[in-house]
Amino acid sequence: MLSVLSIDSLHVTYGGAVQAVRGVSMEVPDGKVVAVLGSNGAGKSTLLRTISGTLKLHRGKVDAGSVRLGDIDLVGRDPGQIVGRGVVQVPEGRRIFGRLTVEENLRAGGMGNKDKTAKAKAQDRVYEMFPVLKERSTQRGGLLSGGEQQMLAIGRALMASPKLLLLDEPSLGLAPRIIGQIGEVIAEINRQGVSVLLVEQNATMALGVADLAYVLDVGEVSLSGDARELAQTDEVQRLYLGHDGDTDQPKLQRAASGKKLSRWSA
Repeated sequence: MLSVLSIDSLHVTYGGAVQAVRGVSMEVPDGKVVAVLGSNGAGKSTLLRTISGTLKLHRGKVDAGSVRLGDIDLVGRDPGQIVGRGVVQVPEGRRIFGRLTVEENLRAGGMGNKDKTAKAKAQDRVYEMFPVLKERSTQRGGLLSGGEQQMLAIGRALMASPKLLLLDEPSLGLAPRIIGQIGEVIAEINRQGVSVLLVEQNATMALGVADLAYVLDVGEVSLSGDARELAQTDEVQRLYLGHDGDTDQPKLQRAASGKKLSRWSA
């Protein structure tokens, strides 16, 4: 299967001393959703920083290994170049521009695209996916609810027309009802042809929407495989789904391929 992203034997340290990622290898197949699970400090955010080119901003360094987008090694490249190649990240905590309006936030996301027609189509696509953003296009981002801000963060990333979308803890701090809708949004984005790498602590949502999954433990891959099969393992049941191996299985429901995205009324 063709991979849009390949990570091979990646080692990352901070400050020349703290080893955050130790020999991680993984693949994001073209057109698939890949989930990365793990507790705090497992190396999940470091992985995304390395892919997006923002690692240096956190005093991190790649000591060994490669991160390849097709035939191109992303290690050492400028974040703007990586976005230009089609890899766009939605950061943890959303990080929208609170003083700017919804429309201005979306325009900021599409600044790297000089094609006005393409930008207009991308904005129409965002408004179709998130109608509430169109309704509140003139409202400042900082006045939106947490769920609406997450919509805006995702919409801003989609304005860059990504081939690969990196999502860092999109459910963080949101109500259970909104978390379920996030899963629907991820599935819809994927159906539109965008590959997704999802870093998430909410394993039920992540495994419900993902095709493949990896579990990171202290910077190393401890488990990997088909998301549904991984959800049935005793270790994932116990550590991430709150079940013992001999209890009823968690009810994970992958978004159906033909399911229409419901209106997100955060």
